[in-house]
Amino acid sequence: MTISSAPLIPATAIDALRTRISGDVITPADSGYDAARSGFNLLTDHRPAVIVVAAHRFDVTEAVRFAADAELRVAVQATGHGPGPNVNGALLINTSAMTEVTIDPAGRTARIAAGAKWAPVLEQAQHHGLAPLLGSSTDVGAVGYTLGGGFGWLGRKYGLASDAVRSFGLVTPDGTPLHVSATSHPEIFWALRGGGVGSIGVVTDMEIDLFPVAMVYAGNLFYPAEDAGDILRRFNEWAPQQSADLTSAVSMMNFPDLDMVPEPFRGKSFTMFRGCWSGDVEDGKAVVDEWRAWKEPLLDMWTELPFAAADAISMDPTDPMPAMVTTEWLDDLPDAAIDILTSRIIPADGSMPLILFGEIRHAGGAIGRNAADAANDLGRSGTFLLEIGSVVPDPHVGLAIESAQRLTRKALEPYVTGAAYLNFTEGAERSARTASAFSDDHLRRLTAIKQSLDPDNRFCHGVAIG
Repeated sequence: MTISSAPLIPATAIDALRTRISGDVITPADSGYDAARSGFNLLTDHRPAVIVVAAHRFDVTEAVRFAADAELRVAVQATGHGPGPNVNGALLINTSAMTEVTIDPAGRTARIAAGAKWAPVLEQAQHHGLAPLLGSSTDVGAVGYTLGGGFGWLGRKYGLASDAVRSFGLVTPDGTPLHVSATSHPEIFWALRGGGVGSIGVVTDMEIDLFPVAMVYAGNLFYPAEDAGDILRRFNEWAPQQSADLTSAVSMMNFPDLDMVPEPFRGKSFTMFRGCWSGDVEDGKAVVDEWRAWKEPLLDMWTELPFAAADAISMDPTDPMPAMVTTEWLDDLPDAAIDILTSRIIPADGSMPLILFGEIRHAGGAIGRNAADAANDLGRSGTFLLEIGSVVPDPHVGLAIESAQRLTRKALEPYVTGAAYLNFTEGAERSARTASAFSDDHLRRLTAIKQSLDPDNRFCHGVAIG
């Protein structure tokens, strides 16, 4: 296997790199190449010139120094969720083997290595009645999710995951290891908390705050798909009046007719009111009862459950698949915007549409309250966050799906803020929409930090700063 766009790296240089790395060094000629370059989103076909599967932070340092000496671009991958721009010809640092998690129950903190997923963090924290600010799936890499902000089911009460970071271990683009916190390299610390995904170095680990969350009231009310318009209009008026104990959403879902989908949902479409109440459980039941009284659901899956079972709320897939997602922020859900969404997501004739799902999350609370000082100030300042996504069953369908998503966003232009939540962007779209997540002042500040650390822009496969 050859890569036409890859720089020619002498075999002697690869051999020398292997002597410096405890983990694996993999080239396109090696049998493990495809496995090491593949991530959760199978639509992405990165073909790096060389891959370093790092065993620890020292491997990351050596890999970055090698890339600096060889003038190679550098990209980072943990789980392969939310891939950035194409990394053909670059050095890919795969951190998936760096999975150490340490919980300090007395200090209510966790230290998490670069490749760890949220599952072990949540499991270990829950033994002490604590929880991290994870997202909708415990299968996602904790560090990458946090660097992009991280909007989860505790968000309105405690903020984005990036707000909970105490420190990062960072390897800068010239191969310098740093301990980064509010008191040590504070400018870099500010940038990494929402503005530094893959652009100013490699994060090798992070220390985060944990929160006293054990039992929650959470789940889904399933309504007929055709009720989506009425549900969204009610949600628009109802959600902003709710306590920050509730983080909620409306999801329009067209479940595919696949064996992996549970039988009651397979091949059917629903509109769901979903969320998580992290206050007193009885108060949460009373809040959700307002929906039950308004319209009886087809299926009621709201229940008291340990936060360790948080995956049950969003029911995200756990098997790798080819997918496309995009996003917008809205401050309001006017009828015209609701009509656009329902007409393009809910199939009128029962056929499977190009857009598989659309979810509108209610933000505000601690998410908005902490926005002004955060690097990604505009990328977290709206009232409602829209994510639309599709599974791409065949590459030939990909262009039609991309067009359907783009045209939906185009139709919504009069009603959106124009800002992007960068964790819901991928590939070329992430680069194209990076600037929209930051105010002008914050973008200038980020650009100055980027220029000081990476003047040659070798870390160009994350957000496009500078």
